[in-house]
Amino acid sequence: MASRISTMKLLSLVLSSFVIVQIALAGDPDILSDFLVPNQNKVDGSFFTYTGMRVLVNQSTFPANFTILKASMVEFPALNGQSVSYAVLQYPASSLNPPHTHPRAAELLFLVDGSLEVGFVDTTNKLFTQSLQAGDMFIFPKGLVHYQYNANPNNPAIAISSFGSANAGTVSLPKTLFATNIDDTILAKSFKTDVSTIQALKAGLA
Repeated sequence: MASRISTMKLLSLVLSSFVIVQIALAGDPDILSDFLVPNQNKVDGSFFTYTGMRVLVNQSTFPANFTILKASMVEFPALNGQSVSYAVLQYPASSLNPPHTHPRAAELLFLVDGSLEVGFVDTTNKLFTQSLQAGDMFIFPKGLVHYQYNANPNNPAIAISSFGSANAGTVSLPKTLFATNIDDTILAKSFKTDVSTIQALKAGLA
């Protein structure tokens, strides 16, 4: 009987460890085919081609505000099941990509032109920052709050980001907290301030 109990405990431990490992490795699920086709339509090479970035080639003026041009499975359905997506980020002088997270993937940023101040906060609330120059790369770990800021008052910056998910998702902290219907009193207590301050913040994001 004791031997049987020990065997069951060992089996339970092994199964628990397997579950933990699977959780740790969780990302986009593996697919059982070469690629996924919406509605089982017939496809040719055009299905695997995304032309949405062509606007950057002939762009005559730089955007006035921070701009993201994405190629995720939403814009580029062929990425579904391929565990990869892409974004081009354009930062006018003195512009900011506000604190946000990507819940389903890490972000690998390559700075093509200009300079950026970047940072992320880990789960111990430690802030990691770096000043980037053109040609530098920076990794933002999966799910952690991070930002990018073009501190240069005169020159724009351009970066390319890749993600280990076809749909990394973005949770913008300012919008999530102050542009949704979270009660003003809850936010005021959370930030140890008053309701009028919270309402002013919400008005600024309206």
